[in-house]
Amino acid sequence: MQTIRALAASLASGQVSASGLAEASIDLLRQDWAKGDMSFISFDMETTLSAAARSDKLRAGGYVPSLLAGLPVSLKDLFDIKGQVTQAGSRVLERAMSASRDALAVARLRQAGAVFVGRTNMTEFAFSALGLNPHFGTPRNPIDARWVAGGSSSGAATSVARGHVVAALGTDTGGSIRIPAAFCGVTGFKPTARRVPLDGTIPLASSFDSIGALANSVDCCVVVDALLSGERLSASPRPLEKLRLAVSSDYVGEDLDSEVAIAFTRTLELLREAGASVKFVPFPELNELPSINKQGGLTAAEAWAFHRTHVETKSALYDPRVLQRIRLGEHVSAGYYISVLSARQRMVRIAHERLSRFDAWLMPTVSMVPPLLEPLERDDALFFRTNARALRNPSTVNFLDGCAISLPCHLAGERPVGLSVCGLPMHDQDVLAVAGGIEALLIETRSNLKNKHKNT
Repeated sequence: MQTIRALAASLASGQVSASGLAEASIDLLRQDWAKGDMSFISFDMETTLSAAARSDKLRAGGYVPSLLAGLPVSLKDLFDIKGQVTQAGSRVLERAMSASRDALAVARLRQAGAVFVGRTNMTEFAFSALGLNPHFGTPRNPIDARWVAGGSSSGAATSVARGHVVAALGTDTGGSIRIPAAFCGVTGFKPTARRVPLDGTIPLASSFDSIGALANSVDCCVVVDALLSGERLSASPRPLEKLRLAVSSDYVGEDLDSEVAIAFTRTLELLREAGASVKFVPFPELNELPSINKQGGLTAAEAWAFHRTHVETKSALYDPRVLQRIRLGEHVSAGYYISVLSARQRMVRIAHERLSRFDAWLMPTVSMVPPLLEPLERDDALFFRTNARALRNPSTVNFLDGCAISLPCHLAGERPVGLSVCGLPMHDQDVLAVAGGIEALLIETRSNLKNKHKNT
């Protein structure tokens, strides 16, 4: 597992070069591509190598704009890149005009010296939690190719997990960063939505759309977040002693796969043993969410506002499952839309009442382990049930306008499970600092178990 700081140190010491990292990234990407890996929709080796060579030249001249300078990064196919067509994982936009400039998030990473490797695959228009894409192929889970990788930022997660890049730029409207991070065993951060501008990003639902990173550690997400938001958070890992952590059994704690329940419960016990206070906090109002969103909620309404003209002329080009969800917004009334906005405001107030005295709110990122891909491809009813279940926990945080990071909490030999460290709006610094402390505990636990097995 390579981290941004470790690779940046290797570049600084001259042990590696940006060109060498780019070549290694491309070689690995091409090998996986030849084996049928669908992490990327497109990549341009010449442009990548040219950017890496330029980074080496600038470094030799003493110019290193950030820790990310010279490091390989992937971009979800939702972001404008100057001179390229942004397709959003779809055939609907394949003949659209090329972007006249970079999306602001892309521009900030470019200024920071990141070397872009390519556009990652995704669920069409970011409208599913499972990562299936009938147009460009479905990225397979790198842990077990029978499983889904999760979505919508499927290729972003697999590009990190497979070692193609050190970080991936993704988006999260209802869990699209955290779900694939959990399923692929990497780390994914969804900031408070307003902290990172969406300029130059194809929208799904402007009320919820967020931009963040998938990477190999909490600290990597902190580094990228500072570049994306322009805000350097003081997110040093918090000592676990006396941390006040909330857990809710209502809604987000229900209907857990046994592997998820085991990993989550074990993590809570580890935290208690380390001195943290873990308290169950009732939050029964969360059970109202399915009723509030039964007509598709804000997401369907806002997605329809963007897609209605495309649907009129190009409906046959859509993934039918995505189109079905988009069409939920077609008949949404102004009254319903306003009622959901009002319900959201009320729920955010209740969240403040329930959670403001805690340092973070913990939940399983997804209530299940990665499901098998093949049955989902064959059975629409199973697909929609599974998709809704995958979205349940992470979309709760989006509805509450919160922030959250998912980090792996499973042990070696177990199926991947994500732990979400969540916070209230604009409490990103607390979430990242708490997650850093929990991550250190989990790493230590895995190391101790590994050493124990070696000695027996």
